[in-house]
Amino acid sequence: MSNNNDVVILKSILERKRQELASTLSQDEYFERFTFEQLLKDYDLSYDELLSNQVDGKDDGGIDGFFMFLNNEILNEDLDLASIKKNPLIEVYLIQAKSSSSFGEKPIETLMATIEDIFDLGKNIADIKDFYNAQVIEKVELFRKTYLDLAIKHIQVKITYVYASQGDTENIHIKVKNKADNLCSKTEKFFTGCEVKFEFTGARELLKNTRQEKSYSLKLKFLENYISTDEDNYVVLTRLDEYYNFVTDEGSLRKYLFESNVRDYQGNVEVNIDIKNTLASKDTDIDFWWLNNGITILASKATIAGKTITLDDVQIVNGLQTTNSIYEYMNTLAKVDDKRAILVKIIVANKLEARDRIIKATNFQTPVPAASLRATEPIQRDIEDYFLNKDWFYDRRKNYYKNIGKTSERIISIPYLAQAVTSIVHRDPDIARSRPTSIIKGDANYSKVFNPSIAMEVYLFCAKLMKNIEGYIRSTDFLALTQNNTSSLLRPGTIRILIFHVAMLFTLKLLNKVNYTQGDVLSLLPIELDCYQGLLRSIILEITEITNSYLHENTSLSINTVAKRSEFTKFIIEKASENLGRCLIRL
Repeated sequence: MSNNNDVVILKSILERKRQELASTLSQDEYFERFTFEQLLKDYDLSYDELLSNQVDGKDDGGIDGFFMFLNNEILNEDLDLASIKKNPLIEVYLIQAKSSSSFGEKPIETLMATIEDIFDLGKNIADIKDFYNAQVIEKVELFRKTYLDLAIKHIQVKITYVYASQGDTENIHIKVKNKADNLCSKTEKFFTGCEVKFEFTGARELLKNTRQEKSYSLKLKFLENYISTDEDNYVVLTRLDEYYNFVTDEGSLRKYLFESNVRDYQGNVEVNIDIKNTLASKDTDIDFWWLNNGITILASKATIAGKTITLDDVQIVNGLQTTNSIYEYMNTLAKVDDKRAILVKIIVANKLEARDRIIKATNFQTPVPAASLRATEPIQRDIEDYFLNKDWFYDRRKNYYKNIGKTSERIISIPYLAQAVTSIVHRDPDIARSRPTSIIKGDANYSKVFNPSIAMEVYLFCAKLMKNIEGYIRSTDFLALTQNNTSSLLRPGTIRILIFHVAMLFTLKLLNKVNYTQGDVLSLLPIELDCYQGLLRSIILEITEITNSYLHENTSLSINTVAKRSEFTKFIIEKASENLGRCLIRL
């Protein structure tokens, strides 16, 4: 296939997906997000995670996507670093996504200058924050904090540069390749033992990634006998090498099979060290399954033919630690061949309530934080059902609605809804900003956000308001606003950092009341948010002015730090309240 054909097909796919999944995004914006999703497919990122790591815009330093992973999990600001074991791995992906038809030198040259600032730990954030947009600085702060906090644990660093375009990777000029090699050599000097690589991705590579679809229907070969009391459950013994083939695709672990497993892989903790030692011993007198609890798999259908069982909608709900240990062990072998066996329990269940009960029960066998099991609770199912009836999609099960092709503009994750309610109903946008994932870990915080006393209409209002603000930031009206205003704060990236503060102030102005309650929020409904774009415009201008005033009094702080301060929230409310009596909002 010629590169021209690759480009034609890719453009066709891009436009169709953009119209179906993100019609409010421009072609260039969607190309960026599409590229991030394809390049990082193994991490199975949600739409929220893709957006929150997009740093493109003015003063982006040549970086469109700034993604970081710690031990294969997306790195968040509120991650408990104290719980991380020895030899952690931080992976950084700096992605340039250009919809051009070739690869040039300039994007790499821009990056060359940028890394001098972001990876030189001797340079203070205060000295570089005026040269890069707020989102880039946010990522640099997070990287530095994580690296320095974990340095004592011998942290390993892997940095990958990706330059994606619609060009042909077989026709890249030698000068461009040399620039990429120089960038890698320069980066290696910043961190001892750092692994650095540069990847060019063109139309052909993007097409190839697009065609690598998830497969939830898999075949598992087993040994001679199996146990089954009916057609809804099976117990089988399968060889370790056959199980490895079942959970991998071309040598990579199918991480999406573990979406219903509430526990993260714990790395080199005692139980996993024991599993690895057992695997390495190859004791001929004791089979592996005698010493291991085995694996539990949920499926919607199971069919046996000979010594193979075919499973639909596979989810591994218990056995994450064992599976990862087997995967790592097998990858050390020159040939994947191990005749020892592992016990696999297969449960066929179609009803969501039954699946949730099984997930919760199987994951209570060892200690698990209560917050990890929230998705199975009745109020979460209630919110999902209510949203679905209104043609909105509550992602109680991560990426469920993304995987079945629902529009990103109406998908709301559990953490994002928790942030929205915390900001809009409880007027704590600083908490929403500083604790994006752990905000509901404690029972008290969780009960405050997800409480039967809060009407379902309020949850939907919070979701709609957040998406409405996101849409406005991408609108032509906002673009015109930024072009007519010289403030460095009035940019999409900065407003996204302050988005929860914008939502709070918008609600406050609608109600014309500072100390409002969730009952007051309910009194606004039903409301057509699209009719209040003028108000939203003025709110964003006001937030910009208030923030600028606060930064003027706190010159050493970055916008990211400011957004997490409760004092800043109080400052916003105080400034806004001065005008409430004189500025009645007409509903």
